[in-house]
Amino acid sequence: MKAADIVVTAQGARFMGRQFPCAIGRGGIVPAAQKREGDGATPAGEHRLVGMLYNPARLPRPADWALPVSHADRWSDDPRDPDYNLMVRLPHRFGHERLWRADPLYDLILLTDWNWPEAEPGRGSAIFVHSWRRPRFPTAGCVAFARKDLLWIAPRIRHQTRLIVRG
Repeated sequence: MKAADIVVTAQGARFMGRQFPCAIGRGGIVPAAQKREGDGATPAGEHRLVGMLYNPARLPRPADWALPVSHADRWSDDPRDPDYNLMVRLPHRFGHERLWRADPLYDLILLTDWNWPEAEPGRGSAIFVHSWRRPRFPTAGCVAFARKDLLWIAPRIRHQTRLIVRG
């Protein structure tokens, strides 16, 4: 573990010597081998951060490597989809999640390598780091922070930064 890692427990997170409140999945933290699509759990383990997405209508680019999303961008969460656990665009006939939302939850998204890039259907999709709905309100399995904290964290992430989730 390095200071550049984001370390998450059910009690909160630590990054670059600072403590942050955070939210985890409504199903709690589970061993990675037990993670399943739709269980609401956050998988324990070391997860690489492999991308950053942002809504350009609401935020300036948070880091030089962040990519903007559009109204057509989605994330496949349908285990039957050949593009399961990948970013897809409309039209898309399988189940998916909107990346451009009316609420601010996905204004900034850190993508993890959970079940990616070669996804095993049903093992769970889209373990993102994003803004929380309200303080510590459980997610569907992602890790969520207060918007101001996420905006502080994002530009400080480096290539080697990992999301370490401890059960």
